[in-house]
Amino acid sequence: MSSRPRALVTGAGIRLGRAMAVALAQDGFDLVLHYRSSQNQVQVTAQMCAAHGASSQIVQGDLSQVEACCSVALTAGAVDVLVNSAALYEAVPIQDITPQQWEQMLAVNTRAPFFLTQALLPGLRASKRPGGGCVVMLGDIGGQRPSPGFTHYSVSKAGVLMLTEALALELAPTVRVNAINPGTVLAPEGLSEKVLTKLRGSIPARRFGSPDDIVGALRYLVNAQYVTGQSINVDGGRSVGGPMEAG
Repeated sequence: MSSRPRALVTGAGIRLGRAMAVALAQDGFDLVLHYRSSQNQVQVTAQMCAAHGASSQIVQGDLSQVEACCSVALTAGAVDVLVNSAALYEAVPIQDITPQQWEQMLAVNTRAPFFLTQALLPGLRASKRPGGGCVVMLGDIGGQRPSPGFTHYSVSKAGVLMLTEALALELAPTVRVNAINPGTVLAPEGLSEKVLTKLRGSIPARRFGSPDDIVGALRYLVNAQYVTGQSINVDGGRSVGGPMEAG
């Protein structure tokens, strides 16, 4: 049996989920890679992890369903680190948001991280890693300062930030819970160069972020034994740099 620590990363098939899973593989973790519909992509993630000596277990589940959260946790078994990366993101004018869209957004972004953490508690509490078990949430600066057109998304991410604090308080001292709040990491798709230029200019760092920026925060939080209940903005100063534009 492997002596390597284990981490579950949700939404591990694409984008930030993949980057964080591969980073954990580089750092000596075996992985449980969750996906909903990106089956081919998560296989690529597994191959990338294997290149760093990590074994990968792949598990599918629609995290908008509580039963799927419990099933994913049961399949994963004991893990030392949980990274709640899977998320739903969409822009809908407030007058057009339907009850179904509202429920789906909060189910995936806010409810699923809670029930995954709850179901994985025995393994997290039993972790032998320095500092104990570790949960990392993927929040968003939109959970602190909303953008027009993203009401249900912003509310769901505000819930993630409160969930981070509540879980950190209740699960201490055996499990640490923190959040990463990305700003504009990876340029939004479908925007014109004119809009992208304006958006980039509104960021104090004058650039968009990269997956490496998020990975750096993840590595810090996974190993920061005396840090819990905190949310780190990784946004180039955008959250303090003027009006929030979509993106």
